[in-house]
Amino acid sequence: MSVAIVCRDLRKTYDGKVEAVRGVNLEISAGECFGLLGPNGAGKTTTIEILEGLLAPTSGQVRILDQAWSTHPRELREQLGVSLQETRLSEKLTVRETIKLFASFYTQPRPAEEVIEELQLTEKAGSMVGKLSGGQRQRLAVATALVGNPKILFLDEPTTGLDPQSRRQLWDLIRGFQKRGGTVLLTTHYMDEAEKLCDRLAIVDHGQVIAEGTPSELIERLGGHHVLEFAVSGNVDGAGLAVWKSLPGVEALRENGDVFSLTVREPHLTIPPLLEAVEKQNRQLLQLTTRQASLEDVFVNLTGRHLREE
Repeated sequence: MSVAIVCRDLRKTYDGKVEAVRGVNLEISAGECFGLLGPNGAGKTTTIEILEGLLAPTSGQVRILDQAWSTHPRELREQLGVSLQETRLSEKLTVRETIKLFASFYTQPRPAEEVIEELQLTEKAGSMVGKLSGGQRQRLAVATALVGNPKILFLDEPTTGLDPQSRRQLWDLIRGFQKRGGTVLLTTHYMDEAEKLCDRLAIVDHGQVIAEGTPSELIERLGGHHVLEFAVSGNVDGAGLAVWKSLPGVEALRENGDVFSLTVREPHLTIPPLLEAVEKQNRQLLQLTTRQASLEDVFVNLTGRHLREE
């Protein structure tokens, strides 16, 4: 499989002091949907802007479709589609006029009406951009990225502000783009979206890639496929935590306020001794749930925070 995007030891330093990106290495295959996840300030936006040709790196190598921004800027822009988290469009143009305007920037664009239909904007084709809802504006932003007939699609939180039905429609569009041979680089704050769409993903923190693989591989590396979440009465000290962490089958223990999470492989082996331990500590069990481990658990385990936290 050919490589669509590759960067080696990518670094970006601002004012000679602030290291936003510190040696990122990525290799994304053609036809892949690759997710880049990270908390705010992790360096993912800077990384993506360098890959898109909007920023110059301080050092490191970037090749897009086996070409460099320094030597083939025009050729690369012809083959990229970019949808930013907030795309500012002229509010006095109609949807159709906006898409035709963006199509005029490319030598081999897709027909505007075809893209309008694909993004389910036919009913709004004659409406001014200023009259669109937030979700319709977001779909129009994706339409402007697709109309140039790109080989690579950069999507920065493309489903923010969309209702559940519109989100799934956009997921279908992304899968369709992939089936036609397109490559997608996606950032998202929705872990379920990353799990469903991404063939592989990288988690970035403090300007470095701290984990990379398929969603299932990353969950497997967490050390367990299930999570026990529970709450108990009273304050829990270090001794109590140590007892829970030493229970049979426990791979990791995490606190989130008053709720404790145990990552385990086989819940039925852990729950009985957990109940016994709670009783021996003269506590009351207030809550107990079990669920499958998810990318959110991986993310919190690696970064110490939830993706949607500010």
